Amino acid sequence: MVDSKKIVVIMPAYNAGQTLRQTWAEIPFDVVDEVILTDDRSTDDTVNVAKELGIHHIIEHQTNKGYGGNQKSCYNKALEIGADIIIMLHPDYQYTPKLIKSMVYLMANDVYPVVIASRILGKGALKGGMPLYKYIANRFLTFTQNLLMNQKLSEYHTGYRAYTREVLEKVNFNAYSDDFIFDNQFLAEILFQGFEVAEITCPTKYFEEASSINFVRSSTYGLGVLGVSVRYFFKRIFG
Repeated sequence: MVDSKKIVVIMPAYNAGQTLRQTWAEIPFDVVDEVILTDDRSTDDTVNVAKELGIHHIIEHQTNKGYGGNQKSCYNKALEIGADIIIMLHPDYQYTPKLIKSMVYLMANDVYPVVIASRILGKGALKGGMPLYKYIANRFLTFTQNLLMNQKLSEYHTGYRAYTREVLEKVNFNAYSDDFIFDNQFLAEILFQGFEVAEITCPTKYFEEASSINFVRSSTYGLGVLGVSVRYFFKRIFG
């Protein structure tokens, strides 16, 4: 706990058997109270590894629910067990768990209700091996979103995020997509509700075992992001 606030890490997992141990080893358990892992019908040994590590809260989906559906299970469980601060950490070791403390203290001390770890601040993305086409797409989408949504974030597409309980209770995340666009819908609603978002610089790693989506799905995601941003614009302007 930090300032009597219960800290819960959620890990939406899919075929993370090769990287889960590395991720787990770096979680700062001097501040983290609980870990929730939701397995989205993996075809590898993700669940067995989670059990070996002693993860207490393991949710096994009987059918693949998608990236957004996986997160919904995590967040609902976090609220159920009384989490005050919830950190989403991918178990594919693409993001370092060593930033958890920095993210937590910003929220535990009531500085910000939302913290996201940005790969774009600094030189973390390209240095870590982000494919150039993804970097260019990220910059284009972020520029467009900032313009349409009247914001100044360095990126909207990181998977490393932390929220206070108040945010999860106020934003109806269960109503959003079960696919990858979930993250963008969630963040757009957070901004529309008036919650302030802090960003911290985050190094990242791209390697064979790290999860990623292909060019076709990335293109579908990009079009979805533009759709979310346009709807946000009209809602902001016209109500």
